[in-house]
Amino acid sequence: MAFSIQRVEYFNTTVRDQPGEACSILQILEEMGVNLVAFTAMPVGPNSTQLAIFPKDPIQLAHEARMDGMVLDGPHQVLLVQGDDKLGVLAEIHQKLYDANINVYASNGVADGRGGFGYLIYVKGDDFERAAATLGV
Repeated sequence: MAFSIQRVEYFNTTVRDQPGEACSILQILEEMGVNLVAFTAMPVGPNSTQLAIFPKDPIQLAHEARMDGMVLDGPHQVLLVQGDDKLGVLAEIHQKLYDANINVYASNGVADGRGGFGYLIYVKGDDFERAAATLGV
């Protein structure tokens, strides 16, 4: 497998920027039985952090969060690229989006240390369908 691209839904929640907040959310998700595809945390102000939660089953997360009283924003869509770690693969993907005049407004990724990688591509809502089609999703 060179790489695959799929649509993934994610939800945001904002927490106070202090030790243990992300840990608490992750423990709650574990207790709910929510399996994650990805998870990111990003500061959004001097005292707040935005957590992006990428569940394997978005419907389950939405249901469990509602039952628990957890406030989530979403679902939102992102493109998840996974595959063999090969020099230039991200440049190839970005070139296709650039050629289609699609702006990637955020991204993050990681090599897994075993020859694979995962990469999240955030495209604004009005360009998302075009981006997905451009990348063959």
